[in-house]
Amino acid sequence: MSIDIKVPPLGESITEATIASWTKSEGDYVQADEMLAELETDKVTLEVNAPAAGILQKITAGEGDTVEVGAIIGAIDESASAPAGGAEAPKAASATSALSAAPTTAPASSAAASGTMSPAAQKIATEQNIAVASGTGKDGRVTKGDVLAAAAGGAGASVVADRGPREERVRMTKLRQKIAERLKESQDTAAILTTFNEIDMSHVMKLRSTYKDDFLDKHDTKLGFMSFFVKAAIKALKEIPSVNAELDGNEIIYKNYYDIGVAVGSPQGLVVPVVRDADLLSFAGIESTIVGLGKKARDGKLSVDDMMGGTFTISNGGVYGSLLSTPIINPPQTGILGLHKIQERPMAINGEVVIRPMMYIALSYDHRLIDGKEAVTFLVKIKEAIEDPQRLLLDL
Repeated sequence: MSIDIKVPPLGESITEATIASWTKSEGDYVQADEMLAELETDKVTLEVNAPAAGILQKITAGEGDTVEVGAIIGAIDESASAPAGGAEAPKAASATSALSAAPTTAPASSAAASGTMSPAAQKIATEQNIAVASGTGKDGRVTKGDVLAAAAGGAGASVVADRGPREERVRMTKLRQKIAERLKESQDTAAILTTFNEIDMSHVMKLRSTYKDDFLDKHDTKLGFMSFFVKAAIKALKEIPSVNAELDGNEIIYKNYYDIGVAVGSPQGLVVPVVRDADLLSFAGIESTIVGLGKKARDGKLSVDDMMGGTFTISNGGVYGSLLSTPIINPPQTGILGLHKIQERPMAINGEVVIRPMMYIALSYDHRLIDGKEAVTFLVKIKEAIEDPQRLLLDL
């Protein structure tokens, strides 16, 4: 009996997806609930699992095809029995025969064995992985000078090297298309302005260093800097509510809850999962939630719900070494906080020059709703909380 493989529900408001890859081929035996394919939407990557055990009879939609929810993309013959030796036996046998049938190809640098390359030239060619077809020596013999010229890009020798095509054209993933669309929408719609400040990280670094082991032992999660910045941002958002608001036509929607988006990198691009009701979470709760969301992002397991409804976003480009940037607002939000690399710099403090670990921070904001005074005040509140982290604990 043949059972159809259908595109599963993709989440609210998502009606279509692109087949990113098939993990099985026609003729493969699969177990029930085994992953068959990956689907990409403009928000998340989803798995298509086998509805029953059997032989993957046919694939009707290939990689790169756009399919709608409920569409049939293949079929499984559940009446077929598993092959002797288990589902992987045919693949193993196939791989073995392929290996035995594969011809052995000598490396190009072994040309010296036939007398076409001098020993000195062969040594350099092997070390630098350079293949030279012909040289300037007698009877086309490749000399040491020919290999050095080839290494330097000279014209003294003809270099045989398959560098692949000079260009490659690939289709943008659904997620990357959506990222591009939303970022352009943000720039076209919002009146984006960015203001900056800098933070002395000495005290928060000392606090973290003092308690990180105890924190890990008690909460089974590491104490990072992000929980401090989430707490500081929430404190600032409560004092400057317009940064936690959104525009809807001629109306302002003020949010009395704090769902903080945390921008993280994933194999598919930058995604912004949301820490729900972050104001109700402890430092440990924030850290463990961010760690869990980051792992889901790297594994491609984020759901649509994980990324919906944030009220404010924090983006930490410092983990990639960024010293300064102007982040783009994630619409319909009106503000985004950019964190950057911690770098020691000479600072003038009480008339003396001292070395301190400093971080630049940036707030990009929608000037249609937020005035410059509010934006600057917001960053000052962040700065005060991080430079004196006890204020966060005492709610000052």
